[in-house]
Amino acid sequence: MAYAVIFSLLSILGACYAHNITEILSSDPSLSEFNSYLTQTKLDDEINSRQTITVLALDNGAMSTLTSGKPLSVVKNILSLHVLLDYYDPKKLHSIANGTVLTTTLYQTTGSASAQEGQVNITDLKAGSVGFGSGQSGSKLNSTYLKSVKQIPYNISVLEISAPIIAPALLTAAGSDVNLTAVLDKAGCKTFASLISSSGVLKIFQNQMEKGITIFAPTDEAFKAKGVPDLSKLSNAEVVSLLQFHALSSYSPVGTLKTTKGKLATLAPGGGKYDLSPTTSGDTVTLHTGVDSSRVAGTLLDSTPVVVYSVDNVLLPVALFGESPAPAPSPESDSPSPAPSPEADTPSPASTPASSPASAESPAGESPAEGPGTDADESSSKNGVAERKSSTLFIAVVLSVASGVISLVL
Repeated sequence: MAYAVIFSLLSILGACYAHNITEILSSDPSLSEFNSYLTQTKLDDEINSRQTITVLALDNGAMSTLTSGKPLSVVKNILSLHVLLDYYDPKKLHSIANGTVLTTTLYQTTGSASAQEGQVNITDLKAGSVGFGSGQSGSKLNSTYLKSVKQIPYNISVLEISAPIIAPALLTAAGSDVNLTAVLDKAGCKTFASLISSSGVLKIFQNQMEKGITIFAPTDEAFKAKGVPDLSKLSNAEVVSLLQFHALSSYSPVGTLKTTKGKLATLAPGGGKYDLSPTTSGDTVTLHTGVDSSRVAGTLLDSTPVVVYSVDNVLLPVALFGESPAPAPSPESDSPSPAPSPEADTPSPASTPASSPASAESPAGESPAEGPGTDADESSSKNGVAERKSSTLFIAVVLSVASGVISLVL
């Protein structure tokens, strides 16, 4: 009963912090284009995976100006400037210290921003007006605050602004025409680059790029690690399957990986034995193969619809290397044997030699009343009391936190 209450309260707390940017924007038809492009660029997943964030939304007219004649990779970079990594509601906009602030955006986290390209300038212009512009020195405040769309304090705030925030350097960002081997060589993944070139897999990857692809490239050190199989003992077909296992047939930036539930199908043919299972802890994504696992170490390239990551280990598929053995159960997890019945413990006079009271099995100086059975009962009783106290304390803490969160939201 106590644990059911705890889980219910944790569910309430989780609901308080969860948000879905697609659902929030869908309530306003004038923001449908902005909503659509967040989905196309997978920025919606990145927004949903973060706990504290502000989205500066643009109406359909402003979006048509932004997207006209631009590749999706450029649109994504510009929209990333409209996602602030802090919480701003209308009240906070009008109470900025010193009237102006530079705030970090999602674009800054890509590693592609130089100087102040990944920042936005927010300035209180007084008389109820707030201006927005690129954080780069000398940039104009080319956009103004229009209205509040939705706030879930202090989790997500969605505000509508009048025009796109533009950092000039982002307009010339590369499209999906990527020199993959050059990217891999520069990032210390030369072995992987050489393998995909010599095996013909590079051509498979290039053909997939226009539709969308995600590549997990092991570093050169990963190929030297202990336990990595000798690839020279694999057939050409097996090497090709192994390399294809390091790619997905879709564009999955880090925000999408963080929010993915279940398995990811790779380019390798063969069904479930060539699937990957991602797990997330904080900002770290780990890929599990059924044989081994590897951390996604960094993003080498994110140019919609192509994303390339470096990974710490070579990914080994079950289809080629078999499943990893299940760990042996610990002694504590073994099921206890049924307690023998009293009749079984009691020796019969015919089968047991007579013994004097001094030779009884009780330890010296210990009376039968103080035997092991009594100690176990006392220990069980103490453990039960401790568990009840622990559950009560935990429930009290969770109730306190839940009350605070709920009062904050209301």
